[in-house]
Parts: sequence; structure tokens; C-alpha cells
Amino acid sequence: MLYVDIPTAADIAALAFNRGDVCVSIYLPTTPVTQQTRGDRIELKNLTKRAVEQIRSVEGGRAAALIREQLDDLVDDDEFWRFQAHSLAVFATPENVRTFRLPNSLERLLEVSDRFHVKPLLRSVSFPNACYVLALAQRGVRLVEVSADLPAVLVKVEGLPVDAGRAVRGVGEITHWPSGRIQGREGQKVLLRQFARRVDSALRPVLGGSGLPLVLAAAEPLASIYRSVNTYPQLADPFIEGSPEGLNEADLAERARPILDGIYRHEVAAWQTLFRQRANTGHATTDIAQAARAATFGAVETILVDIDQVVPGRIDDQGAVSFAKQQGDGNYGLIDEIATRVLAAGGRVIGVRKADIPDEQSLAAVLRYPV
Repeated sequence: MLYVDIPTAADIAALAFNRGDVCVSIYLPTTPVTQQTRGDRIELKNLTKRAVEQIRSVEGGRAAALIREQLDDLVDDDEFWRFQAHSLAVFATPENVRTFRLPNSLERLLEVSDRFHVKPLLRSVSFPNACYVLALAQRGVRLVEVSADLPAVLVKVEGLPVDAGRAVRGVGEITHWPSGRIQGREGQKVLLRQFARRVDSALRPVLGGSGLPLVLAAAEPLASIYRSVNTYPQLADPFIEGSPEGLNEADLAERARPILDGIYRHEVAAWQTLFRQRANTGHATTDIAQAARAATFGAVETILVDIDQVVPGRIDDQGAVSFAKQQGDGNYGLIDEIATRVLAAGGRVIGVRKADIPDEQSLAAVLRYPV
């Protein structure tokens, strides 16, 4: 099972707006397999050494020593390393350290600046490469966790009904039980709806806050009945049709992955269509300088950013951009700073790969009004 603590929009905003003399951002691919985390711990120790060397050359020994102490404590925390996902994000200052375990695999990265490098987090929030599958049938209910490159696993859910009959009437499969004044087929639907509500209630503590898509595997009419009472906002529209009783966890994962890919493609394609429409009226841009000015004045509605690329430079209070060859000496990641200004103005930031951005640029912005 993946152990994730995906940042909320408020978490990302708090990190993005943080300013200080020393802010260390580390992204590290990890393994959820506890017995294989030793290599990840060694890599974090190596990145810590590099960060400390950079800090010592600019800020001096005290700040470097405080950062080293916090990150070394994290490396040595056996309990922390028991529970990991596919990537680890670490944000450290001399005063504190924050970590997030992420479901998707991110590139290894170390940044030392006066602000945190938050852009890779946006991918986890926008399009996590994992999901849950709810295998729902009258005679059994299972929740299965599907990740990018590990076998699917059954998730233990406290209070999850064993079957529909025991959930609402004691024993047996629901066929034509009466329910008050309603009998026959309508009575069956009423009882199935009660069963579906109990399943939904049991899932809330597990799914709540995960942000992962939930793919339903069920036959009709139970599929439609469950959808009518579902309270989890990330329930996917496409579903695995037919009874899941004959499918094991691997089968369910295999059928869920195309649905997960389809969700991603649909969202990106819809945004690209909107971008092309807005570009014809001057309400869209892939130019960094124009996007920086638009973000500064609150004109960006939505922006796609390349989570892997770092473009160093500075942006002044009027949105004017100065490009640099490398970070340091007061420079920072321009795309991160643009994303921060978009968030501050209530816009949406979506982290993607370069191939998903029009013309494969570093960013693409849809504007509320031209600037």
C-alpha cells in the first residue's frame, strides 16, 4: 500500500509564498517497499551534503549546520522510512522541515534559494498516476489500490460491508425483499441503495484527503445506484462494467489503468482546445515574459507548467523578467515564481510534462484578459 500525504492547495500556497535566507527543496524518487528503502536514504544523505556545501559557501556555517541536523534526523528516522510512496518531497529551512510522500515518480532535484521550488508538487495534485478501484457486488465488496509500477493491493477498510444482504437485512442476497410500502423490484433498489450508502460511508475515512481517482467496478443496476449516493468527488465517470466477482486485484488494475490514462488525456485535451480558442483572441500565451506580466497583474486564469524544467532569472514588481544562466546570486526559477503569482491571484496551476504543453514550451497560459 502506498503511504501518501499529498499537499493541499493551501499547503502549496504556503510553501510557494515562503521567503527566507535559506530554503532547501529536495525531490527524490522512492520505493514503497520498506525493505528496499536503504538506497533512497543514502541518496537523501548525498543530496543533504550537496545542499550543506552550497549553503556554507553563501550563508556561512550556522545555517548549514542547522539544515544538516534536520535532514540527517530525517535520514535516520527508521519509522518514517517504513512508509513511503513513489516520490518524496522535502522542504527545509534552518527552523523546520516538511515532507510529502507522493504517488507519482518525480525527477531527482535539489534547489537551494530564498524560496521553495514547488512546481513538481503540482503534478501530484493535478494528475496523480494512481487510483483506487471499488469492486462492488451484492456478494462482496473490495477496495483495491492501483499504483504506477507496483502490484495492485487489497486495502483493508474498517466497517466495509461483507455483502448486501448482511448489510441491510441480516443474511442472503437481495432479490425481492419488501421495504415498507415498496416491494418487488422497487424494494430491491431501495435496499441496494441502503447498502451503497453503507459502502460509501465506510470508504470516507480511507479516501478522504487522498485526492486519487476512484474507479467503480460494478454491474447494473448497482453501478448507477452507487453513483447516486456517492460522496467522493473524485469518482471517475468511466467504470469497469460487469460484475467484478470473477476478477482478482491484478485484473481490476489492468482494466482501471486505461480509464486512468483516459482521465488524464481528456483533461489535457480539453485544456488544449480552450488554449487554441483563447489564442485566436489574444487571451493565451506561451511566452514566459508575457505570462510573468499577466501573472503579476492577476490576468492568468489557468496555466500549464513543465514540472521538470528550471528557467533561472528574476521577476520584478511590475512583472518584467530578467533571464539568467543559472540560479543563485538572487536568481530563482522563473516558472515557479510565475506559478506562485498565479496562485496568489486565484488562478489554477497545472503541472504537466513538456509534451503536453502547446508547442512543447515551458508554460502555456490562458488569460482572463490580454496584457
